[in-house]
Amino acid sequence: MPELPEVQTTVNGINQTVAGLSITDVWTSYDSKHHEGKDNIKDPAYFADFRRAVSGFKILKAERRAKNILIHLSKGKTILLHMKMTGHVMYGTYAKSDKPEDAKDPWKPVKDKEGSEALLDPFNRHIRLVFSLSNKKHLVLSDMRKFAKVTLIDTADIEMSMHMSHLGPEPLEDNFTYKVFNEQLLRRPEGRIKNVLMDQTLISGVGNIYSDEALWLAGIHPEEKPRKVPEEKLKTLYKAVKEVLRKGIDFGGDSMSDYRNIKGERGEFQAHHNAYRKTGKTCTKKGCDGTILRKVVGGRSAHFCSAHQQLAK
Repeated sequence: MPELPEVQTTVNGINQTVAGLSITDVWTSYDSKHHEGKDNIKDPAYFADFRRAVSGFKILKAERRAKNILIHLSKGKTILLHMKMTGHVMYGTYAKSDKPEDAKDPWKPVKDKEGSEALLDPFNRHIRLVFSLSNKKHLVLSDMRKFAKVTLIDTADIEMSMHMSHLGPEPLEDNFTYKVFNEQLLRRPEGRIKNVLMDQTLISGVGNIYSDEALWLAGIHPEEKPRKVPEEKLKTLYKAVKEVLRKGIDFGGDSMSDYRNIKGERGEFQAHHNAYRKTGKTCTKKGCDGTILRKVVGGRSAHFCSAHQQLAK
């Protein structure tokens, strides 16, 4: 699932490409009986209202809250988009095919002098949502497994909406001090620290990849209880969380799995992993002779060093 750096990279891409343009129409192939009566576009009745509500509105800017993309429109409306497991947002010129063999994935990128070659990658073909724009181009959502969430909210009500009100503080904000970090972790003193870091009600935006990398930097075992971590190591972890998230943004996100940026291109953070999916590799920490191990912790894979990340005795 895209985490804070991937979502922020997408938000940056949206602001660079479509801010100031208007939405002229919307198309989707999402259609699920399971979502009937729910406030997301997978319910056909909701999508019909959504389409009418956003058509003609101008895109003002995009922002990120936790793992949510917020696309602010004119007239006080905001599109909330959560990419979930396999979603990624792209921008370019697309055309809808009527050929029977294209029925499953009818929207195809049109190669032009301004378009990215990466949009033509077959990996990016699973287009489930298309915003047609006033410049004749398109903002699209590719979502192979169809897990993404898209809904419309009154901009003034974002923070109190059911989609956002439960979220914890943002780790890259200036007001996210060590004191705040420590208080949030100690709300789950007996939890396993990897799962605590990933709890979106405690800290927003951290997931599997960046929790592994931060814990590796801090030398903390993923199953350690927050109350048992010495303050010195907690302070190191606090800095490590910020460091790996900023590094993830600097490298354009992590594309070890499905994530692609606004141009359909891979990010580069996966080339800089120290722990995540490095099972069996020698630890790269200076002076450490450990091996990276993998263990399921709270239903999620954790990758950590056998030597410098040990449980306290």
